Amino acid sequence: MNTSKGMTIIGLMSGTSLDGLDMACCKLGNGVGGEKLDFRLLVAETVPYPEAWERRLSSLDKASAYDYALADVELGHYMGRCVKQFVSRHGLSSVDAIASHGHTVFHQPHIGLTTQIGCGDAIAAETGLPVVFNFRRLDVALGGQGAPLGPVGDRLLFGHCDGCLNLGGFANISYERDGRREAYDVSPCNMLLNRLAQQAGRPFDDGGLMARQGTIDGELLCQLDALPYYRMPLPKSLGKEWFESEVWPLLLGKGRAVDDLLSTATEHVARQVAASIRGGCIQRLLVTGGGAHNRFLIERIEALAPTCHVEVPEKMIVDYKEAIVFALLGYLRLTGKANCLRSVTGARVDCSGGDIAGSVSCR
Repeated sequence: MNTSKGMTIIGLMSGTSLDGLDMACCKLGNGVGGEKLDFRLLVAETVPYPEAWERRLSSLDKASAYDYALADVELGHYMGRCVKQFVSRHGLSSVDAIASHGHTVFHQPHIGLTTQIGCGDAIAAETGLPVVFNFRRLDVALGGQGAPLGPVGDRLLFGHCDGCLNLGGFANISYERDGRREAYDVSPCNMLLNRLAQQAGRPFDDGGLMARQGTIDGELLCQLDALPYYRMPLPKSLGKEWFESEVWPLLLGKGRAVDDLLSTATEHVARQVAASIRGGCIQRLLVTGGGAHNRFLIERIEALAPTCHVEVPEKMIVDYKEAIVFALLGYLRLTGKANCLRSVTGARVDCSGGDIAGSVSCR
């Protein structure tokens, strides 16, 4: 594969909040001084998951081994068909590869386990394009957390800010400290806020309006803030298993209005994010992910970290930063460069992770 003139890669992201499949087609070129890559977002869109896939993915951690394996293959074919239609709709005639995060089902790096389904071979079979996937597993095998993976992109693509915060299913942050990139999962975010909003029959708390109307439950806020994870040293990362066992049970049986629970949960997220900003000595923070549209949450972060300038970029970057970053990770893998940083994950070495399915000769 000739990469001397740059590559056009479609990045795929399926997050824990189950909003849908994000697809971002990016042109990536040679970096300047090895520290910054030139990139251009050509087109991006989200395909919402059909209700049947939402139900299936949300309960797959409790499924049989057979159902899990079948979902891996079938989701790969579904993703491949989505990409094929995406390419056709937008007239993308010169795509070089696909880089797919997949959909995380299990993430327990302390026992060497992380799984993202959406079979890369099935995506390659549907599209006829090479596919880079399973980005996290090599780092975990090397003793790392396998997460977060975004910091490489934060450094190479968004280095004009000294910190980057993604408000997705979980909130995660990255920043430079003494020439090293540090990053970690901060707290639950949309996974918690969306589930609470769904108790009131809404898919999410639009702009944080429900949380704004609620009253904080001080006892519950203290319980959330006291979760042991927040006192753990770096490196560290979060998975759905932790949310289901440690966070959600605290909200069950409270007998409080949804508005009050959302107000409390939003304050909890804002407090944890603000603590991470102060801990990282961040002065300029780029905020992306679905939670960046939650104006009330952003206001609370700004109020609790007043010395930090919070920058919410254009909507396409807010919504598709993770898919853009995976396009970059695929580019780095295909060009033999590190795409996972030991300073972030705690692995023994930096690595260039990701399996490669298909080849140019297959097209």
